Amino acid sequence: MTATVPAARDAAAPGGHDLLPGARAAAGGGAVLDNRPSYLAFGLAWLIGHGAAALAHGADPLVPMPSALPQFLLVGGLLAATVTTGAVAARAGRGVTGGAALTAHLLTGGWAVGFGSLFLLITALSGALDEGVVHTLMWPAASGLVVGLLYLAGGAVHRDLLQYGLGCWLALTSTAALFLDRPGLYAALALAGGGSYLVAAALEPRRRAAALVPHPVAARVPAA
Repeated sequence: MTATVPAARDAAAPGGHDLLPGARAAAGGGAVLDNRPSYLAFGLAWLIGHGAAALAHGADPLVPMPSALPQFLLVGGLLAATVTTGAVAARAGRGVTGGAALTAHLLTGGWAVGFGSLFLLITALSGALDEGVVHTLMWPAASGLVVGLLYLAGGAVHRDLLQYGLGCWLALTSTAALFLDRPGLYAALALAGGGSYLVAAALEPRRRAAALVPHPVAARVPAA
């Protein structure tokens, strides 16, 4: 999640021009969150966890391993990534109040609602269809869809095109992967999903540099 951490009061740029939200940080009004630790942590979790599942599944697994190991690697990686993301966001959000704080809380709540709803959906489908395979197929793919949609929301709110694009990619590739067999599904999530996180991490410094550059817009004209 990308957030601009504003000061108590937005400052105007020298010369009477207002600054775009991302540029207020460059003028001393706040800081732009660095998403690299989060992207790297989640990218490695997807790459290792789903990659291990791809290697272990199939009639003739490429790398035989205990069935619980891929799941253990994925869940452990996701937990570590979540803690990393929370620590970065908490450090950047110190002292944030007002509308920016409310936005952050609403977006954070969206993650709980999204995954809570997903749990109910998959549990209901699994019971109605009496198919345990629903869990093994829907959790990895639908989780990617939910994450992608949440990134879409975060990118739109914070005008972060990189996060928005990552969300688009994750949502589309995670659902399209359902057309593949089970090893192919996990391989697609590992390479297309985990790989996209790593690409986003590599592009994040450029995004932050652009967000920190002051961009003056037209000065406000006092009402008559």
